Amino acid sequence: MKIQRALLSVSDKTGLIDFARGLHEFGVELLSTGGTAKAIAAAGIPVKEISDFTGFPEMMDGRVKTLHPKVHGGLLFLRDDAKHAAQAAEHGILPIDLVCVNLYPFEQTVAKKGVTLEEAIEQIDIGGPSMIRSASKNNRSVTVVVDPEDYPRILDAMKAGNGETTPELRARLAVKAFATTGAYDRAISSWLDNESAPAGNLSLEFPLEGRLRYGENPHQEAELYGGFFDYFEKLHGKELSFNNILDITAATRLISEFAKPTVAILKHTNPCGVGSDENLSEAWEKAFATDRSAPFGGIIIANRPVDEALARAISEIFSEVIIAPEFSADARALLQKKKNLRLMRLLKEIPSTDRDIRSVIGGLLVQDADAAATLGAGAIEHQVVSSRPPTKDEIEAMEFGWKVVKHVKSNAIVYAGKDRTLGIGAGQMSRVDSSRIAVWKAGEAGLSLKGSVVCSDAFFPFPDGLIAAAEAGATAAIQPGGSMRDEEVKAAANERGMAMVFTGKRHFRH
Repeated sequence: MKIQRALLSVSDKTGLIDFARGLHEFGVELLSTGGTAKAIAAAGIPVKEISDFTGFPEMMDGRVKTLHPKVHGGLLFLRDDAKHAAQAAEHGILPIDLVCVNLYPFEQTVAKKGVTLEEAIEQIDIGGPSMIRSASKNNRSVTVVVDPEDYPRILDAMKAGNGETTPELRARLAVKAFATTGAYDRAISSWLDNESAPAGNLSLEFPLEGRLRYGENPHQEAELYGGFFDYFEKLHGKELSFNNILDITAATRLISEFAKPTVAILKHTNPCGVGSDENLSEAWEKAFATDRSAPFGGIIIANRPVDEALARAISEIFSEVIIAPEFSADARALLQKKKNLRLMRLLKEIPSTDRDIRSVIGGLLVQDADAAATLGAGAIEHQVVSSRPPTKDEIEAMEFGWKVVKHVKSNAIVYAGKDRTLGIGAGQMSRVDSSRIAVWKAGEAGLSLKGSVVCSDAFFPFPDGLIAAAEAGATAAIQPGGSMRDEEVKAAANERGMAMVFTGKRHFRH
């Protein structure tokens, strides 16, 4: 199984020359195509053009060059099968023992703005996947490599094996190769499907990022797929859990709503408190004051660097995770004394156009992410449905609370001031019950709701919810509207001198 002949044809030429030189030093005959052959020859390494090997010229602008029996026969024939060997000899087919291919950059091409269908189609590789599949099918005898990061391990294996690779290595590389061609085909089919008939089919491909200790509960196994750590860097602490990752995601989406310096505290993906202030330590105090018991073991996130003063304040309670764009050296030194605390640095802005995917029995639900929290300049003034318009402070409180209520599990009620939450009620079957919980929480925290704004993720189906909010001290309300009893709700607001805004947008969160 000593490698005698290798075919190299790559679009990504990272590490190509060193790999080709290493193969040549083992006495391997190199075959190549087009630009790959030119690059190898320019480095002074002997190489044979594939057309010279097959005796058939490249044609049709390079579309036909490796689709030839001398290529695929050389890859596919079973070396230990006498009949195969005789047929190969009869037709002048020489063994090709290694294939090094990476594919035309289809995904990079279609990611460019304004790419045409013709441009995309020209980046659909045919010969490359064909060679990869032939080599992978015959991995008993053929080594296939699709990733430049594997070049050194192949050369190391050849060095250890006197020019041979091991069956185990060939098998692992074949699995990787089939995964590569599978992902490539899915990318092509998804893009073409969206171009011709949007939403006809959905193809997903996420690499395994890591196995987790367990899932939501210890008896559940779990893995993390995709690019979570493209956005976060763990600076300190234990391995992240399944629940940590859910909470980090929820916290980051919430904090991304705020441009002003803001701190948020979450538990089980629900906000416990949110506060804004130019002094981040003051923002923390506002957030923490909303609920001083629920944050134990929760998640804290800030949209500004954490300094020593803030670190000292938040270190007074036990937290699972603290997230920020940066931590000062003094803050890190202080927080890293807690060995179980995870410190996460947010590396870049999260995308605002993500789609939301949920598993359901027999398939998936897919929807656009709910990106409609920001009302826009002057929007509230044009959406007033009460006799009295809101004051400037009430407008600011509406804008603040409306950003938060979107991230609270339905039924959701948030009482807010212009720079802080005052009471949060989440996940109740009745909207009135959510309001009662929010009022009770505010009372437990010693916070007055007098002059507050009540924010509801969906319409008040009856006036009772609004009346309860007014009795608790709220002077204004923001809600989507759309109930059959909207007129009764408006009348209840007007009778109590409340300002009320209908946004026309609901924020259910299940």
